Amino acid sequence: MDYKSTLNLPKTDFAMQAGLPKKEPAMLDKWYADHVYETVLEKNEGKPLYVLHDGPPYANGDVHLGTALNKTLKDFIVRYKNMSGFKAPYVPGWDTHGLPTELKARREAGVANAAAMSDVELRALCRKYALGYLDEQRNTFKRLGGIGEWDNPYITLRKDFEAKQIEIFSEMATKGFIYKGLKPVYWCPECETALAEAEIEYAEDPCHSIYVKFRVTDDKGLLTKLGANLENTYFVIWTTTTWTLPANVAICVGPEFEYSLVQSGDECYVMATALMESAMQAAGKTEYTVLGTLKGSELEYMKTAHPFLDRTSIVIVGDHVTLESGTGCVHTAPGHGVEDYDVCHNHYPEIPVVVPVDSHGRMTAEAGDFVAGLTTDEANKVIAARLEETGNLFALQKIIHQYPHCWRCKTPVLFRATEQWFCSVDAIKDEALEAIKGVQWIPGWGEDRISSMVRDRNDWCISRQRRWGVPIPIFYCKDCGEPLISKEAMQIVADLFRAEGSDAWYAKEASEILPASFKCEKCGCTSFTKEHDIMDVWFDSGVTHAAVCEERDYLHWPADLYLEGADQYRGWFQSSLLTSIAWRGKAPYKAVVTHGWVVDGQGRAMHKSLGNGILPKEIIDKYGADILRLWVASSDYHADIRISPEILKQLSDAYRKIRNTARYILGNLSDFDPDQDSVPVSDMLSIDKWALNRLDQLIRKAREGYESFEFHQAYHAIHNFCVVDMSNFYLDVIKDRLYTEKKDSTVRRAAQTAMYLILDAMTRLIAPILAFTSGEIWQSMPHGSDCDARHVVYNQMPQLVSERTGETASEEFVARWDKIHEIRDVVKKALENARAEKQIGASLDAKVTLYCTGELYDFLKSVEPELSTVFIVSATEIVNGEGGTLTDETLGLSVLVEKASGGKCMRCWCYSDTVGADPEHPDLCERCAKVLA
Repeated sequence: MDYKSTLNLPKTDFAMQAGLPKKEPAMLDKWYADHVYETVLEKNEGKPLYVLHDGPPYANGDVHLGTALNKTLKDFIVRYKNMSGFKAPYVPGWDTHGLPTELKARREAGVANAAAMSDVELRALCRKYALGYLDEQRNTFKRLGGIGEWDNPYITLRKDFEAKQIEIFSEMATKGFIYKGLKPVYWCPECETALAEAEIEYAEDPCHSIYVKFRVTDDKGLLTKLGANLENTYFVIWTTTTWTLPANVAICVGPEFEYSLVQSGDECYVMATALMESAMQAAGKTEYTVLGTLKGSELEYMKTAHPFLDRTSIVIVGDHVTLESGTGCVHTAPGHGVEDYDVCHNHYPEIPVVVPVDSHGRMTAEAGDFVAGLTTDEANKVIAARLEETGNLFALQKIIHQYPHCWRCKTPVLFRATEQWFCSVDAIKDEALEAIKGVQWIPGWGEDRISSMVRDRNDWCISRQRRWGVPIPIFYCKDCGEPLISKEAMQIVADLFRAEGSDAWYAKEASEILPASFKCEKCGCTSFTKEHDIMDVWFDSGVTHAAVCEERDYLHWPADLYLEGADQYRGWFQSSLLTSIAWRGKAPYKAVVTHGWVVDGQGRAMHKSLGNGILPKEIIDKYGADILRLWVASSDYHADIRISPEILKQLSDAYRKIRNTARYILGNLSDFDPDQDSVPVSDMLSIDKWALNRLDQLIRKAREGYESFEFHQAYHAIHNFCVVDMSNFYLDVIKDRLYTEKKDSTVRRAAQTAMYLILDAMTRLIAPILAFTSGEIWQSMPHGSDCDARHVVYNQMPQLVSERTGETASEEFVARWDKIHEIRDVVKKALENARAEKQIGASLDAKVTLYCTGELYDFLKSVEPELSTVFIVSATEIVNGEGGTLTDETLGLSVLVEKASGGKCMRCWCYSDTVGADPEHPDLCERCAKVLA
């Protein structure tokens, strides 16, 4: 007889080979045909709202792994929240303005000279370019498995968005938070525009640190009293930016520091006592004498002669002076330094702001004829040579220092005072710092980081000298130049943008926008011109909380969560906070989560030059989006996240274990109807109850991971459950029962019930992470009437089995099974030894004898009926005494493995003395014969 046909062998169409790259696109098409996202929100109608507000990527390039990481993390949260008692809509967004788009659009269109185009023509080119990349990025994000409002995203170039942006600007301006001023800002000569703090990155630059002598012309009688001759007495300054020397108008000293008058040869020098030795050493001067000392405050208002220009440099005092390096006499050029500007502006208003560098980064005639027209880099060498010729060069050293660079073109930037529009951070700083305390920051160090950044910031330069962006809605009096800061005028602009878009600013004259009734408050003139600058793109994205969360009635403000890279503490998190505080006095978010950067397997940043970059598309095409999602879930993303072919292979292996666990269970549920065949937990075998208790522990741990946004905890808990609890133990042990017991027997149905509950819960738990595979499992498995069988995301996260049934595992029960596992581990070692010595083949060939005494003997006798099943052997004997060939001293247990007695059952492959007892089935054991009777 063919006994194989009498077994309940697994049956399933669920493929062993995932084939994700081919399978996922078809699944995506079905999601959109079924309107999965919309249905999820419909099913969750009436539940508490949870709003994750999307930080907008720039629509100007291909999606890289960092963005894929970001979007995948967000999708985990959106899916989980929708499956855990919330209605969680997701509105993706795009940032579409800014210089990179303008430059790339021009390049792509082959436009060498943008000046040859009208503003409206250039902006049309930029719009087309940005929307093209937006579509490409959207398709990639959808391919990653993200659900959301892809057909109605927010886009910063849309009319309604731009109109709301103008309204927020108006609120801030009319409250006095926006002002125009001449201040040093980061300036990129390559891009010809001001830059925000968030648009700066630092790199090591080789340069010369230069010590320069400024001859004293008026010492207030103090230095001569100490023995100085003013004809050859100098303040010695130190700088690493030689090109800024033409802008020098002052020398700043620390009021509380001690300064020495040092004589070396015929010359005398003034420098901080604490830095005197290192400065003299830099100049190679070993023979010198200190003639006397003065406090820094005593030096104030002394005068010196500029070393190569006909200009007086006054000595001033400032608390920003340190004794870390240099001479303690700080070269002060308010046209090129923020601290220089602040000390002069606040305490010495009589000192002029000199800016002898133009927008292209070239020296003007004001810097001196000998450097006019040179770049700042070229000027460094020429100025140093001039100082040496005139005897004003004290010392010169080569150093490497950290210097700010433009994040777009990667060239060094300048500090350059220009007239710009600013938002006063000082005016809202206290409110902002207080609001930060009310936000949950994950990781916790984020609170200190953003607090220190806001605390150290005085203002925010919000104007840019470009054409592709939202115009600053300010008009100027044609006669006197006074800016018109009027709420009514700005609302007219907002209404215009809402109707026609911001191109109208460039297409219309001021007189076509402003009614004739408007007059200049200063001179009464009724003719106006328009501001040419646009807003910083960080202002665009900084008002998304208002333009999206506030404007869409199915969202709410403030958002529940912002999630972005750790660089956004100085970027989007901060710009959003500042606009929100200025607008409403509250933070725009309740919680903020940050992630690190993607690096290669060796921890190196990814660069084209290193050849170590991996595009999301490459991973998806080779492995499938679910493997990329698994990579995201497996990582502690708060730190930098490593990726490499080796890591992806490991994750593919881990994925296979999860998939095969599901496949095995699916195969054994082919004849199971949860509504008809389920067995109450109270009627299950002890091992089934153990498995469900382990499932409850998994549910708790995975949900804790999801709730705390520690997705790697959820992933590792699920993976370990599949490998350790299921594949290595429970599913292995119950195989005999599933295959050989009567199809509809209570013991088999009990195992199937446990497996059904496990697979149902496990599929829901992996749904946020393995978006495609969880759907595939859900479509392949049976469902009870309490489930929505259409899609797994239409269901909620699993309830604890103990809560559903009232059957709670006691501490004694858990301890009992922990003990059984300990003993099983020892028995497995003994079986492996016996197999290695050719005593047995399969474990069912064996009989195991356990030797022990005392409490362990009593315990083993109490669980004796479970042991052969748990060990997967044909027989188990427990002996009170000593013996055995493998001993575990800790447990006090010895094990003997022998060949099992009796015949081998041709159906279940167990050895038994009952084989042959049934004349109708002489090859079967008593149990199998009864099943077939």
